[in-house]
Amino acid sequence: MTIRIVVAGTDTDIGKTVFSAGLVGALDGYYWKPVQAGLSGETDSETVSRLADVPEARILAEAYRLKTPASPHFAAEIDNVEIDPRRLSPFGLPTPLVVETAGGLMVPLTKRLLQIDVLAQWRLPVILCASTRLGTINHSLLSIEALKRRAIPVLGVAFIGESNVSSEQAITSFGGVRRLGRLPRVEALDGNSLQRAFAENFAVADLLDIGAVGP
Repeated sequence: MTIRIVVAGTDTDIGKTVFSAGLVGALDGYYWKPVQAGLSGETDSETVSRLADVPEARILAEAYRLKTPASPHFAAEIDNVEIDPRRLSPFGLPTPLVVETAGGLMVPLTKRLLQIDVLAQWRLPVILCASTRLGTINHSLLSIEALKRRAIPVLGVAFIGESNVSSEQAITSFGGVRRLGRLPRVEALDGNSLQRAFAENFAVADLLDIGAVGP
């Protein structure tokens, strides 16, 4: 079975890299971050490598490694490169594959291309990561609407943070999507604690049939 799942977020810095690491570990899969903007400190690929408990070879090299922690189109401009969407295809890569986007859905990759435009070309199933903090309903529903408008399949929403039952129910009800689970903040975060928390809060088997695509 060929499995490719895109992990996107409603915003930046909400925990989707940690969620991606949990998913990679649970699937015993591969991880790919096509565009990394910001190289100071630990990159997202390095974080997943540390937390996912999979061989280092399962962390695939980024198509673009940009120095500045900014919108990819601006970071690329500073590095004097232009992102070529033809280099951003996950097809032909090994699976199970988790692809993590850069920031939110509407982040520009170039002056003419949004990240969601690339997702619309892929037509791969998306897990939308949403924080449970204040403002999540608006951000989440706008993101779901944007995905559905472009006929991008939505597996559901993975919430991250403290429990917020009212917000979670509003998002899944108004958005017409599944609640996949909620990943709480994990104290003393490492590979073991993350995989334990992920297994306790998500049923990975529920994703496999929906996340399967052709070769």
